[in-house]
Amino acid sequence: MAEAVLVDLFDLKVSSQENYQQILTKILNANKHHYDPKAKFLCIICCTDSINCENDDYHDDDKLETSNGFSTLFREFEIVTNPSMAASLYTIKQKIDEKNLNSIKVIVSIYRKMLMKAFIDQLFTDVYNFEFEDLHMTLSGDLLKESTETRMITPQKLETIQNEIETYLRSLPTLKGELTIIKSPLISDIFIHGFTTRAGGISYIPTLSSLNLFSSSKRRDPKAVVQENLRRLGNTAGFNAEKFYRIKTDHGNDVWIMGRKEPDSYDGIITNQRGVTIAALGADCIPMIFADPVKKACGVAHSGWKGTLLGIARATVNAMIAEYDSSLEDILVILGPSIGPCCFTLRRESAEAFHNLNPECVHLLDSPNPYVNIRKATRILLEQRGILPQNIQDQYQDLSLCTSCHPDKFFSHVRDGLNFGTQIGFISIRE
Repeated sequence: MAEAVLVDLFDLKVSSQENYQQILTKILNANKHHYDPKAKFLCIICCTDSINCENDDYHDDDKLETSNGFSTLFREFEIVTNPSMAASLYTIKQKIDEKNLNSIKVIVSIYRKMLMKAFIDQLFTDVYNFEFEDLHMTLSGDLLKESTETRMITPQKLETIQNEIETYLRSLPTLKGELTIIKSPLISDIFIHGFTTRAGGISYIPTLSSLNLFSSSKRRDPKAVVQENLRRLGNTAGFNAEKFYRIKTDHGNDVWIMGRKEPDSYDGIITNQRGVTIAALGADCIPMIFADPVKKACGVAHSGWKGTLLGIARATVNAMIAEYDSSLEDILVILGPSIGPCCFTLRRESAEAFHNLNPECVHLLDSPNPYVNIRKATRILLEQRGILPQNIQDQYQDLSLCTSCHPDKFFSHVRDGLNFGTQIGFISIRE
């Protein structure tokens, strides 16, 4: 059962409003059997603003009757009009997301089905379930002539669709204030670096708003929106968003040495390539930045509680030493915002591993779900590996704030649930 029904009349073009209302009434009456009676959202998409139920031109009885029938029929529908298909579908997506709907029926003519699917693939994720039904038009005369030719989506047409979407998304205003980047005074100017907050992007879903920087099949933010957020970040920070690489998180300790074959998953990246930006994700887990200003090399790592115990921080340091001949005393490590010991708990058997590392990493060990300090544990492990204490920064300004405690500044998986947003720590070597 579809929760939302979308009737695509985007290419419906007629010469007068009278004809428009007649055609719309006939089309909707002809397709009534397609509407799910319990659907929470009924919508018509078109590229004209000719729909107007309060039309002064209807004076005689016949026209008045038609107008009243039109008005009654259209009370069930929301009308979305825009000359841009990208803008229309994105507006509809916002309305669907406001109602938290997932199942959508699209009633579309055969010749526009592939086009509609191409736009949907760019603007929606696997969270949504789409079904398509043919739009039946029982109209005669010259009121409407529908092409029976199916329009295939060529690579050139797909590029045009992507460009239309990108252009529209670039026009959207920034949400939740200006884009903010948290920087560390330890990192020299030969690097571009920083940690993002949630402000300054276009993502509008509450738990993703606004500078969400990761898209997955399980979340409502499509790649196109995340890419626009990234473009805005690149413009502000001064890096090329086209040369940008995120870790492929597996909560392990594998490190990708850029230039070698990319693994299927990894929680660390190191590089000495100039002009390439690498990034670690975080939404309670720690995004970490590594920099060696002597050898001009850098790295990032994603450290959740599993990765912390598995030694992702140590593995990243080891990779920089092995690959770039970095010295321990030259490596700088910055810990980005993460969940604090005030909000993060683990089952006792998992917490015991942190207690064995250092009892100060755990509070209320005897409880079923002790509180764990993954930041302290990470510092301890880095110092044990030989990183100088003064070269580890984990308490500077907003870097030390708990992500779960500060919904105004940061995303949090623990706080927001499955549809959570993601901030990043990023670094690159200036060209």
